[in-house]
Amino acid sequence: MNTELLPVSPETVRKAGALLAGGALCAIPTETVYGLAANALDARAVARIFEAKGRPQDNPLIVHIARIEQLGDVCESVPDAALALADRFWPGPLTMLLPKSAVVPDITTAELATVGVRMPSHEGARAIIEAAGVPLAAPSANASGRPSPTTAEHVLEDMDGKIPLIVDGGPCTFGMESTVVDMTSAVPRILRPGAITLEMIEDALGQAELDAGVARALREGEVARSPGMKYRHYAPHAPVVCFEGAPEDTANAIRAAWREGDRVLSFFEYWDLPNAYSYAESCDPEGVGRGLFAALRSFDGQVVARILAQCPRAVGRGAASANRLRRAAAFDCVSCTEGAVVGVTGRTGSGKSAFAVAAQGLGFAVLDADVIYKTLLQTDENLLHALRARFPAAFASGALDRGALARIVFADETARLKLNAMTHPAVAAEMQRRMTELRAEGQTRIVLDVPLLFESGIDRLCTATVGVLAPHETSVARVAARDGIDENAARARLAAQPDDAFYLKRCDVTLQNRGDADAFRANAQRLLARL
Repeated sequence: MNTELLPVSPETVRKAGALLAGGALCAIPTETVYGLAANALDARAVARIFEAKGRPQDNPLIVHIARIEQLGDVCESVPDAALALADRFWPGPLTMLLPKSAVVPDITTAELATVGVRMPSHEGARAIIEAAGVPLAAPSANASGRPSPTTAEHVLEDMDGKIPLIVDGGPCTFGMESTVVDMTSAVPRILRPGAITLEMIEDALGQAELDAGVARALREGEVARSPGMKYRHYAPHAPVVCFEGAPEDTANAIRAAWREGDRVLSFFEYWDLPNAYSYAESCDPEGVGRGLFAALRSFDGQVVARILAQCPRAVGRGAASANRLRRAAAFDCVSCTEGAVVGVTGRTGSGKSAFAVAAQGLGFAVLDADVIYKTLLQTDENLLHALRARFPAAFASGALDRGALARIVFADETARLKLNAMTHPAVAAEMQRRMTELRAEGQTRIVLDVPLLFESGIDRLCTATVGVLAPHETSVARVAARDGIDENAARARLAAQPDDAFYLKRCDVTLQNRGDADAFRANAQRLLARL
């Protein structure tokens, strides 16, 4: 069979629709990964998916729709909670498990009574569904068990000669399969993590939980209720070993474990690890998701004994990537960090201190970077000597005048950056020393309260990062009341700090502090209890 690779266009959409309506297969782009599509209501067409992929038939498929009206065609019933999630997250990377209707053949759902349904946000995908005139079953368009395809070229590697058409819609936006949530139980349960996180679903519905099968292989006799649960998935040819924990700890563990013939999958910060392929920053969960499968595929053209991989933090937006890497490793995982180290950050007045208090209520120890910084400015002779040499005007009276130092660096961006380059390593080193002391005393659950968590690199010591966000005017009022300044001065102080987008991009989880102290504490403790 000759496989055509054609870009998305009205003509290509019509051609794909005709092929699918006639019972053939077609690879289509989505925002998650490329899908190998067939008419979901045609058992013979769906069987061709299993044949082309080499996919076991007890692994259910997801049905893709283009309009909300089609949901009732493939589902016997749709609860209000599912409609609420659809309203919030569709079109998008969310699959909901619902009772299937009689028109969906058993082969599509692996004979389960439920069907997974989603509405992709990729316009080309929805256009092809409309052109086909039927819902489409569309698992990832790769050979079964291989890393999922995030470009049309990846599809061609696995499907050339097996299908008539690959529709090229460009690189996938997310690069990670959709979140799968079971909506048939009393509490919505995530069976496969994705871009729509547990915290997002909780925010939409008030409650949600993570299935135990997300973090481990299914046991003998357990039924896979979602794609990606039962088998070794997403795997390159070479065996993968997954190193879990804070990035600094996983890098050190890989250095110790590496031997000749190994390759390393690392974050950008650790490009100097031996034979490393670096694909994203550890503080960029979305970048990790976009790059993971392509990175795993890159090793297949090499002679590789093992792939030693730094695992993304398995929290919030990193949970999906961590899940895929663990399954690529067949759960051959190495724990590198003792306990939990949670970095909390955010703008002044957002509520970081309230988060720290909530953590202490659960038995966490808290290390405050601001307190450590002020202590070092009084006691660290090496740091003081360096500051005196660089900022002599701040020592005009003989001792360090912190107010004078602040005026110097806030008036000169270059001076501020030089100050940070001197103080950040000192604060990080002191935090590490105190963490070692706490662990020696048996305390392994630690919160690091660090306003400049990412700027200082202290995020690399953390197993989870949390950004606390608050409405701007709420923060203004808090800062003015706390520091005894007027609101204009408080606004100026906030204006000099990163905006919410900075934390939304980098943090594993963000918590909204809207002014209800009890609700914020409850949400913070619910999150901390999982870590």
